Amino acid sequence: MLAPSRLLALVALFTSPALLRAEEPLRVRIDKHIANGVPDFQKKAAPAASDEEFLRRVTLDLTGTAPTVAELHDFLADSAKDKREKLIDKLLAGTGYARRMAWHFDVMLMERRPDAKVPRTDWEQYLKLAFSENKPYDALVRELLSTDGSDPKTRAAAKFVLDRDLEPHLVTKDIGRVFLGRNMQCAQCHDHPNVDDYRQADYYGIQAFLNRSFLFPNAQAPTAVIAERAEGDVNFTSVFDKNKKQHTTTPKMLGAKAIDDPKAEKGKEYKVAPAPNVKPVPAYSRRERLAAAITSPENPTFARNIVNRMWAMMMGRGIVHPVDWDHSKNPPSHPELLDELTREFISHKYDLKWLIREIALSDAYQRSSEIPADLGEPPADRYLVAVLKPLTPEQFGYALMQATGHTDAERDALKKLGPKATEEALDGKLAPRLGPFRSILGGKAGDAGENFSATLDQTLFLKYGGAVRGLLPPRTGNLADRLSKITNPDAVADELFAAVLARRPTADEMKDVGDVLRSTKDRQATINELVWALVASAEFRFNH
Repeated sequence: MLAPSRLLALVALFTSPALLRAEEPLRVRIDKHIANGVPDFQKKAAPAASDEEFLRRVTLDLTGTAPTVAELHDFLADSAKDKREKLIDKLLAGTGYARRMAWHFDVMLMERRPDAKVPRTDWEQYLKLAFSENKPYDALVRELLSTDGSDPKTRAAAKFVLDRDLEPHLVTKDIGRVFLGRNMQCAQCHDHPNVDDYRQADYYGIQAFLNRSFLFPNAQAPTAVIAERAEGDVNFTSVFDKNKKQHTTTPKMLGAKAIDDPKAEKGKEYKVAPAPNVKPVPAYSRRERLAAAITSPENPTFARNIVNRMWAMMMGRGIVHPVDWDHSKNPPSHPELLDELTREFISHKYDLKWLIREIALSDAYQRSSEIPADLGEPPADRYLVAVLKPLTPEQFGYALMQATGHTDAERDALKKLGPKATEEALDGKLAPRLGPFRSILGGKAGDAGENFSATLDQTLFLKYGGAVRGLLPPRTGNLADRLSKITNPDAVADELFAAVLARRPTADEMKDVGDVLRSTKDRQATINELVWALVASAEFRFNH
């Protein structure tokens, strides 16, 4: 039997505030951290989003497209208290989740670069499979950095390196930005003058993992693969050093000790020795060591970066913002929250779907984007209201095809395949139509396009582009066709707003639609223009 003093000690331990907090779901802890960032937070914060607002937001975020009219009506009619949680789980379990994540990670990893050595179709299929299987993020990145591209079955995983032509500085910079949240471009030439975190030795420590690798047989070959030598170190000189002292480094992660190569016996440096037309394979691969070191739990910067990026995807801005400027002079808006998310993500074995679910279930995510009248202009990094997020080109294209009824028509033609096969075949038919949206709305190559700015080309594309206008005329079963068969103007307004904006029209909007329809001499042309006006509106182009 425990002595009273020890029993009291155990009771105190297991009922301590810290332990009770740890037992709370992550979504609850998220909201506490957010609330702690603003005095009287609950009095100032916007209320929860309406069911209509929430349905559209979470469907776009988790599947990349907008809800159907039937999904809107079903969700609004559901009176269950846990219907939002059930919806999140349904969306995460559907085929749309893998598609959406493949789009997002394509942009994150490749930044809309043109295809070079790995076709987009192979790459997207690889990513979709990874997310449909819920592959742990650390395992995914190990594949991206260690695959050499020689096996056709796994070649797509090498796109991150192959399509950058294994250019040492480009790959080094992008590994720092994309996987570690550190934009170390300045550190190529010198220690950053203002940011102590960005040191030249760290930059070349990462490059030392890569400097022995090269494209075989050469960089120009479209079927080139990644080969590696067994020797070679990195030398660098600071442009600020008048004496031009040369430094040498072996591989090292940011702020960590250098990693020494294992000593190989003379004559055993290679598994496959260099020879004419033979790809050399060293006994020890620095590039494979990079894949292991960067994804190690001992390198929390890796988990911290992707947690911050997933938060930005869901919430509209990172806890560290911009997401690739994580350094001491640009501190996170909520450091304790970022630390907790990072720890939990590692403890849940780098499970992205779990992380996204917890964020989506939080009050912070489900808050309305409508600014309370007495709040003024709230700072974006306090999350008092939901942040408006411009639709990506992929989201806009898919949501447009969904809103105009094109998706439903294509789906109906494929129904005989069965539910899952139908959705996979549907993606195959719709994906090629994204080309114009990506080229016009997606920004320049090498630019992830995180910031919204409407250009003249984009405005003209939305107003006159065939990819947009071609979806408007009536075809069997599409939106314009359905609207043309409805005689009651109020019913037209209901169907129009439900299909395009996933909400009911206001009284003023219903009156406007009725007035336009009653005064027109060409009803079908007017219906087409009403559809266009809504799909070209700011409300449609943003996730709010």
